[in-house]
Amino acid sequence: MNRAPDLPASPGKAKGTILVTAPRIHEDAMALLSEYRVIQTGTTVSEDELVAICAREEPVAILARYGIFNERVFRASPRLKVISRHGVGMDSIDIAAAQRVGVAVEAAIGSNSQAVAEHAIGLMFACARKLAWLDQRMKQARWDKEGYLGLELQGATLGVIGCGSIGGRVAAFAKALGMKVLVCDPYLGEHLLPADTVRVELESLLRRSDVVSLHCPLNDETRGMLDASRLALLKDKAIVINTARAGLFDEAAMQQKLRDGGISLGLDCFVQEPLPADSAWLDVPNAVLTPHVGGTTDGGMRGMGVGAARNILRHLKEKT
Repeated sequence: MNRAPDLPASPGKAKGTILVTAPRIHEDAMALLSEYRVIQTGTTVSEDELVAICAREEPVAILARYGIFNERVFRASPRLKVISRHGVGMDSIDIAAAQRVGVAVEAAIGSNSQAVAEHAIGLMFACARKLAWLDQRMKQARWDKEGYLGLELQGATLGVIGCGSIGGRVAAFAKALGMKVLVCDPYLGEHLLPADTVRVELESLLRRSDVVSLHCPLNDETRGMLDASRLALLKDKAIVINTARAGLFDEAAMQQKLRDGGISLGLDCFVQEPLPADSAWLDVPNAVLTPHVGGTTDGGMRGMGVGAARNILRHLKEKT
């Protein structure tokens, strides 16, 4: 097993230790945890390192931003009571294992919804108007006024897959732009369906949408949801936006679809992060890529940090 690295720690008080798997979180979140000793990792922390840290430091809680959390990690600290996600995506946490060990699992629900929704709309505009390509061409002293044609979003159809807090905001933004909105979300109650939207099945949404925006969790039902056969249903020149989770579509099939010139993609999350130097994504055309920063705004970072910290404090209070 790797030796646990020496970690920076706040002095705190005698209530126990909280492990934060990030070099920094919002100052308001740190202030909420001031009665605890807080230790922090870097942005890369392996399973063995997490096990070693938990065995040595015996944290009562983990505020999880980076890393993969499984039963080995949970069992390494006999004091561990809760793991709280810095955000809403839970695919890095083995929830079933946490339940077996008796560790509570929390997400900072709604904490970064506005930030991610705005990023999705930004990627939509970037794809519709080919902004990244135009910027690159301008810096190469190219003037592509002739032959350029963008997509006007007013009157176009947006398909929202997963219409929770983030998807609902994206739908509202789209309607403000004059777009028609289709929704696919089998778990959304009829009373929660946004006004002036139409619920459809996934295949119908893919066939009818000019823009498809993904806002669902990654789980056994959604993993690989957009495979080659479903990507083939998309309209010619459709736009796909993914600010949710990597793994919702088949990356190789998506890359081939982009090379074929049929669609455009705005993508903020990848199966392998950060991208390696030989990543196939680096030379794929018709794609606007961002480094998983959809929720990384001033408001989003505060919301995720404070939400995660409050979840920890609530659970620790319940256990005392």
